[in-house]
Amino acid sequence: MSDRLHPGSTIGILGGGQLGRMLSVAAARLGFRTHIYEPAANPPAGDVAHRVTTAPYSDEAALRAFADSVDVITYEFENVPTAALDLLEAAKPIRPNRRALAVSQDRLEEKAFLTSLGLTVAPYRSVDTLADLEAALHGVGTPAILKTTRLGYDGKGQARISDEAQAPEAFAAMNGQPAVLEGFVNFTHEVSVIAARGLDGSVAAYDPGENVHLEGILHTTTVPARLNAGQRTDAVLLAARILNALDYVGVLGVELFVTPDLLIVNEIAPRVHNSGHWTQNGCTVDQFEQHIRAIAGWPLGDGSRFADVEMENLIGHEVARVPAISVEKNAALHLYGKGEARPGRKMGHVNRILKPAD
Repeated sequence: MSDRLHPGSTIGILGGGQLGRMLSVAAARLGFRTHIYEPAANPPAGDVAHRVTTAPYSDEAALRAFADSVDVITYEFENVPTAALDLLEAAKPIRPNRRALAVSQDRLEEKAFLTSLGLTVAPYRSVDTLADLEAALHGVGTPAILKTTRLGYDGKGQARISDEAQAPEAFAAMNGQPAVLEGFVNFTHEVSVIAARGLDGSVAAYDPGENVHLEGILHTTTVPARLNAGQRTDAVLLAARILNALDYVGVLGVELFVTPDLLIVNEIAPRVHNSGHWTQNGCTVDQFEQHIRAIAGWPLGDGSRFADVEMENLIGHEVARVPAISVEKNAALHLYGKGEARPGRKMGHVNRILKPAD
């Protein structure tokens, strides 16, 4: 394929956090160099990348120099400013594409896109005013959760509402930002599918993992998830439908609520995903290498699972458990090189091999 990058090519990554770090490691294994663009100084990815540009996304000269130095551009988080993307895209291909970013950056657009594909999402209403919220609560009911349409993650930008009397407080918590009210779904558990689509249109998916959250942040992902054969097939086909509809290239995370009747899409993430970290020790080709393969125009790798795995995030001061974890049998540590252990900050994760896959 003429678009296939050769070893020695440079992959530009927007964002220098832990996902950029692990993407850089995967790229290096395949002989690629990586160039990180990150506004904050001393990012975790900078320890393992070939080059780092430290500049704001408003610095047009820095963005142009970055684009000139790379062969393809990807990203480790969704909220890159549109003006920066416009400038970069004029110079080099961005994978996954801008459509995937636009859909995932706005919760209302994301839900409209998913329903247009015939997929099921939680009941929702757009909220711009307190009157909108009060009307939405009448329609959706309580309990419900109010979320900003943009920029929220790991429980940020959200307010739970268990009684309509809490509406003014919840609306004030949005700080004037557009929001969406989501009704609660009666689900038994949450799973996620990590899937990839190549430049040639081929699709490969990893086994769904079962997620447990604490205080809005992913705590563990365990594979295999509790799904019957039909649900497992539906989850993978659903992810493939999203990938193809977006003409997507790269790895995508799809979070799903499992109910007795059907799978409900919670959200999508157009990048490698926290719930896919288990693939590092449960598959020959993990999600990070799969993403690099896809955006570089390489064939997708074999993502079949050879072990049952539990991934546990090490959040904040949980990183102090590293000495004890380091002597556990069948436990693989992945630390992010972050200095300060703040509450809610992801410092690393551990993948525990439970047993060989059936």
